[in-house]
This record gives sequence, C-alpha cells and structure tokens, in this order.
Amino acid sequence: MSTKTAARSNSPVVLGIPFDANSSFLPGAAGAPPLIREAFRCDSSNLWAESGVDLGKEGVFADAGDLPLAASDAFAQIQNAVGDLLDNSHRPVCLGGDHSITEPIVRAFGARFKDLTIVHFDAHPDLYDELQGNRHSHACPFARIMEDGLAKRLVQVGIRTMNGHQREQAERFGVEVIGMQDLPALDRLKKIASPTYVSFDMDVLDPAFAPGISHREPGGMSVREAISHLHALAGPIVGADIVEYNPQQDVSQLTAMVGAKILKEILGKMIRG
Repeated sequence: MSTKTAARSNSPVVLGIPFDANSSFLPGAAGAPPLIREAFRCDSSNLWAESGVDLGKEGVFADAGDLPLAASDAFAQIQNAVGDLLDNSHRPVCLGGDHSITEPIVRAFGARFKDLTIVHFDAHPDLYDELQGNRHSHACPFARIMEDGLAKRLVQVGIRTMNGHQREQAERFGVEVIGMQDLPALDRLKKIASPTYVSFDMDVLDPAFAPGISHREPGGMSVREAISHLHALAGPIVGADIVEYNPQQDVSQLTAMVGAKILKEILGKMIRG
C-alpha cells in the first residue's frame, strides 16, 4: 500500500483502523484514529518524545491514513494491509478501533516473526473463548492469537478483571499475567529481548486519566506508570497498536491527548531503539 507520507526503510508507519463492529458494549472506537492524530499535532504541545526523538523531523515516521474497510471482509483487509507494510520493511503502528483488530494485525506479524513477544497493556485479559456468541469479539483476540501459535510469548500488564474462565485460558496458553497489584514490573519488561509487539488498550489507564473508553475499570495505571513501562521494554519494537479509545465517552478531548502522548512515546521508543 502507498503511504501518504514517504517512509524510510524500517521506519514506523501509522495506520488508522476505524473498526468497532466487535465491540460488546458502547461502540464508538471506530471514530478514534483522526482524533488521536489531531491531538498528536495539537499546538498545545510539541512533537518531541521523552526519549529525545523529534517526531516532527521529515521522514522519521510516516502516516498511511485510515484503512477503508468493508464490513464483510474487514479482518482480511487489515491483515493484508499490515502484511504489505511489513513486506516493505516498515513497522506498523495501528490506531483502532476496538481490540478485535489485534487478531488480524498479529496474523500478519505471526507469518513473518517466529519468535514474537506480545506485551499487552489492558485492564482485561481478552482471553475469552467467545463472548455473546462471537469468537472474534474484542474480548477474544488473544485467545485466537495464542491458540493459532501466532506469538511465542504473551505478557499482559495492568490486568484487573481476571475471572475464572480467563484464568483457565491464561494457564492453558502459558500467558504471563502481571496484574495491577504486581506493579511496578519494570525489571520484568527489561528482560524481554525478542522482537516485541505492543498492544495498548487505553482502558489499562485509570479512567481518571482516560475517561473516553467503553469499559471503565477503576484502579488502573497512571499515564506516567504506563510510559515508564513502555520505556522499560528492551527488545526491538516491531509494531504496535493503540485501541479502545471511544470519543463518544470522552471528556474535553482528554483521552485523545493521552492517546496521542502514548503514540508519541511508542514512536519515540521505536525510532530511538
């Protein structure tokens, strides 16, 4: 696929995926990508990441715009688009959308990375075998990913809604669950040396910091805690997604700005290495 901004080889490329057909409660995340971009470019701040990377510099990353999706084959379109970026030596950073988009994204990665580690920030483990009769619900992507062997390792950070079924699923798939009560876990993340895919669900954050989400779960991470754990990642970040920002539930565009900050720090980390 062609990008709207020219991208150097191995550079990050932002791709919007406006899809929320698999949301189980309060849809609206499909409207997130353009608002995260708007906040990212907002004059209230600048384009420097805390890692010292100037994201306003020409060519450090590219933006492929939003993927036009047909509801009938959205997952195939997502997988193909991400695969095209990978085959052109780019590192996709996808803006969702609900969390179900991680399944087709990681299918593209799994076909090209045999030792992939996923670091998943979330209030929820998203390991249901099915939810409301839907095996591709936004509550199920990591069950599909792990049962199909698309990642060698799954590390989940910030979990605080683990129930019996999902605990059994985590044990079945060998998922490493780091609950909120176990944080900080900086040393554990520093030990991950393999190619790393970051999946960042905005509801890992306490809703006081990010109210614009569909499933508010109090007791979450602060923005500073999340950034510290992102910065602790030692392995090369080969791709990422930011999902579950729901503009319809936001307050004064606060969550859009937080999403843009997370995007900035992920991009800075990828570029700085």
